[in-house]
Amino acid sequence: MPVVTFDRNDLDALLGQKVDLETLLERVPQLGADVHSYDEATNSLSIEFFPDRPDLYCVEGAATALRAFLGFEEGLKRYPVTDSGIILKAEESVKNVRPYIVAGVVRGVSLNNAAIKSLMELQEKLHITMGRKRAKVAIGIHDLDKITAPFTYKAVNPDSLSFVPLAKTECMSMREILTKHEKGKAYAQLLDGKELFPVILDSNDDVISFPPIINGALTTVTENTKNIFIDVTGTDLNAINGALNIVACALAERGGSIQLVSIESSSKFKTPDLNPKTKDITVGDVNSLLGCNLNAIQICEALSKMGCDSQIIGDIIRVNISATRMDILHEVDVIEDVAKGYGYENFGNRLPASQTFGSELSETKASNVIRQLLIGYGYLETTTLTLTSEETQFKMMRLPETEVVSVLNPISEDHTCLRVSLIPSQMALLRKNKHRDLPQKLFEVGDVVIDAVRHKRLAAVNISVKSSFTEIKSLVESILRDLSVKYEIQSSSSEMFIPGRGAEIVSDGKIIGVFGEIHPEVITNFELRYPVIALELDVEAVTEGKLDRVA
Repeated sequence: MPVVTFDRNDLDALLGQKVDLETLLERVPQLGADVHSYDEATNSLSIEFFPDRPDLYCVEGAATALRAFLGFEEGLKRYPVTDSGIILKAEESVKNVRPYIVAGVVRGVSLNNAAIKSLMELQEKLHITMGRKRAKVAIGIHDLDKITAPFTYKAVNPDSLSFVPLAKTECMSMREILTKHEKGKAYAQLLDGKELFPVILDSNDDVISFPPIINGALTTVTENTKNIFIDVTGTDLNAINGALNIVACALAERGGSIQLVSIESSSKFKTPDLNPKTKDITVGDVNSLLGCNLNAIQICEALSKMGCDSQIIGDIIRVNISATRMDILHEVDVIEDVAKGYGYENFGNRLPASQTFGSELSETKASNVIRQLLIGYGYLETTTLTLTSEETQFKMMRLPETEVVSVLNPISEDHTCLRVSLIPSQMALLRKNKHRDLPQKLFEVGDVVIDAVRHKRLAAVNISVKSSFTEIKSLVESILRDLSVKYEIQSSSSEMFIPGRGAEIVSDGKIIGVFGEIHPEVITNFELRYPVIALELDVEAVTEGKLDRVA
């Protein structure tokens, strides 16, 4: 989760009053965060915020939330917005490259070294999280006084335009930046296959930004910067609007005045749009979900501490929510804010009304028996995430892609879908432990998701200098013997195994597992250098008809 580090004096200045450390340590976790560390020598505090609250990824956003939560300035924080008169024209040429752009202006900002550092860290945290490493959202922050409006966003031939990129003194073409500049090398893949590259120019054809790669050195922000131009480009209009709102409001906390920019593309609109979002909840729904007995006034008071305004309209409570709150997607999210504002410490505790006795499910008992067997065979149990990526599941394993349950808005490129096999997860674990001594014998009894249905599987891997097909076959036979499974072994054509050294386990005419020696290309894909053997078994199939007899 993102960790935000800031000077406590800077926080106190933004809060408008000094807050003692004990209060912060006690109250911050109730807001939905965790105090990561406090350095007494530097008076710096590190807070780990949940990934669903990008508005708190900077000291300015944290101060805004804490002012309401601590009762200093409750309710919705509203920022006055005026029109800058600036026009940004987005040409049709960018539609197939990086289609969306929004922008804003913040004037009269007071920046010092701490403020600039906070702003840059906010930018990068938004890039990594909601920006999906700039693929979805890329933010540019510029000194407005060094450029001349109106601005143009268009796509150009990468060899036709040269400029001095941020942190450099040498003029480079856009194509050269991808091979010579540190940021260009890091994000060049975002423009793979593109014949034209996106660029933002001012009226003098000076380069403001080359999104999503790098800004021009011309617009570098310094402590002397007073007026700031913000551009946000990407592939999701809602996400880039949210990012713009967060950055603009953070700068407004530094004394800036927010101004609108007119975006002219296929349609015309002005940004940033700071109009509050509205959600309706009922007292009954709140109390039903939270197990409380709050009245409408108490609910409104709780929401006020979470930076929301609310109005009681009959049986409905209409809630106005800040435009920076990207986490509020459903009425349930508003009710979660009610719980935080009311105070988790006020929920109390009580004993259950009736006494019951729990017991393990038979499937759990069977899984535990299998775990004991593998431990007895000398294997070390592991637990890995069900979330993985198509690349790990298929491409790196030399397997054809099959249908998977995909994550709609993945947080990272490594967690884009639910796994359909356990072996890739174990291979990834071997890669992370390649610096450890050999042999490494690992296993996992875990879930895979096929056709949106969860299934329990066993996977085991062994990496060593002498790993062989005979060894993994002996392990399979031992497991199936101890589980009293009748089976046959037949050749496997799976390309994750070396040809002729992969096999399928068949029981009652159904394939219930595979095992063999992992193909050298797969081993190389996972940055390993020694032979690997692996097996994967369907736990439900090998224990079918035996669950009621498992002790």
